[in-house]
Amino acid sequence: MMQQFYPTAAHDFQFELNKDLHFSAAHFIPSEDAGKCQVMHGHTYHLNITIGGNELDATGFLIDFKLLKELIHKKYDHSVLNDHPEFKNKFPTTELLAQQVWQSIQQVLEMRSNRPHCLQVIVRETPTSYVVFRPRKGELS
Repeated sequence: MMQQFYPTAAHDFQFELNKDLHFSAAHFIPSEDAGKCQVMHGHTYHLNITIGGNELDATGFLIDFKLLKELIHKKYDHSVLNDHPEFKNKFPTTELLAQQVWQSIQQVLEMRSNRPHCLQVIVRETPTSYVVFRPRKGELS
C-alpha cells in the first residue's frame, strides 16, 4: 500500500496509534438517488484507524495492531456489506461504514483496562474519495 497522509484528529493523549488496512467488499445503495451505485459493485476499501490514550497495557501497547486488523478484516473482507446486520435498515454508504467500524472498535477498546479511544476512522472507497468519521465529544467516555 502506498503511504497516505490523512487529516489528524486533535487530542491531548500522550500516545497515538494509526493502523492502515484494507479489505474487498461489495455493496449496493437501493435508492434512485444513488445512480449507478444502485447496482451491486465492489471496492477495495482502504482504512486508517486512529487510536489515542495515555495508558499502555501490560505488553506496552495501546492495542495490538493485529487485533484491529482481525476485528475489521475478518468481519468485512469478501462480503456483501448489505448482508451485515448493522446495515439491515441502513444503506451501506462509505459514511455509515466508517461509523460502524468506529463503533466496532470502540466497543472493544471500552473493555480494555487501559481504556484507549478510537479518535477517527477514515474509509477510502476509491483513489479519489474518502470519508472521515470522528465521534462527538460525548461519545468518547
